[in-house]
Amino acid sequence: MISDTIKYIGVDDLDIDLFESQYAVPEGMSYNSYLIDDEQIAVLDTADCRKGEEWKANLTKALNGRQPDYLVAHHMEPDHAALIAWMMETYHHVKLVCSAQAAKMLPNFFEGVNFEGRVVIVKEGDTLALGQHTLHFIGAAMVHWPEVIMSYESTEKVLFSADGFGKFGALVNETDDWACEARRYYFNICGKYGSQVQSVLKKAADIDVQTICPLHGPELQGAALKEAVRLYDIWSKYEPESEGIFIAYASIHGGTAKAAEHLAELLREKGAKKVVVSDLCRSDMAEAIEDAFRYPTVVVAASSYDAGVFPPMHDFLYHLQIKNYQKRRFGIIENGSWAPTAGRTMRTMIEAMKDCEIVEPMVSIRSRMKAEDEARLAQLAEILSK
Repeated sequence: MISDTIKYIGVDDLDIDLFESQYAVPEGMSYNSYLIDDEQIAVLDTADCRKGEEWKANLTKALNGRQPDYLVAHHMEPDHAALIAWMMETYHHVKLVCSAQAAKMLPNFFEGVNFEGRVVIVKEGDTLALGQHTLHFIGAAMVHWPEVIMSYESTEKVLFSADGFGKFGALVNETDDWACEARRYYFNICGKYGSQVQSVLKKAADIDVQTICPLHGPELQGAALKEAVRLYDIWSKYEPESEGIFIAYASIHGGTAKAAEHLAELLREKGAKKVVVSDLCRSDMAEAIEDAFRYPTVVVAASSYDAGVFPPMHDFLYHLQIKNYQKRRFGIIENGSWAPTAGRTMRTMIEAMKDCEIVEPMVSIRSRMKAEDEARLAQLAEILSK
């Protein structure tokens, strides 16, 4: 229960291994959905078909024999909208409330379903009166799909924020550390769209929001809400959140790994506040992306491979590129047994990112770290520690 009249009818998914078929979710996932019980009943979003029967049971219990009047679709991704057709077929008088862009998407997901006369198109500034409760719609295009809308319920001051302020993890496994999995979720799901998130934050600043109800993760209130908004402001401006240096390496036979670990030791000796090291061949890529966004300085260390760079490093830098990575400082370590090419490839990929500085010298080693390489690493550490 969010309140006596706003009821949670969502479900936890404890069986899913990969969210969106790429993000590891060992603590599961929540698909949040809500029901506003008023003179007219509004159901806010559905759930993933993986948990369809459980969601239907929750809905039936919350309705308590009544019929829903509206189904509000804030976001058309299947983890939230998979049961729209079932709702329309089961409750013959319910009307679907969504954005114009979402309405255009309906045939993509629900071939052969007749929505004629049953879709209410809403846009920024429109309202939906339910009795004591009124939903005010907020445009949130590209957070993180183009059809997204949010809604603000003005009586109980609740913002239904779609995927905004969401996180990985089932509610049954929720801890006090919201930021950990919210951070990994944000940068990997919404990270590209910082300017659009900033736009929504500016809109939300003008209304009295006491509760945020996202489509994934717990509702946020009080100090937790304020902290979430503070972090979203930092993240969506592409600013570093914490002091520290992130070293990401991709090593074939261990030589590059030793160089990366040696640099980490040098940086710690020089008083670096935080040094985080990640083996890109074995670490969760989503966590590596999260750490790259978290810290102001990143060192990339990789072996040369097929006249380019070892693929795990290419994959890492490509992920940063497509997430609009920017405003960071990079150090580069390359390795090559006969013709080092990793540094050139990494440099080209970094230079394609906005406002990213490459710190010299680039350290180039041949197979295994030697005394002269240690001296160059010490020089790099000295510059990075300033």
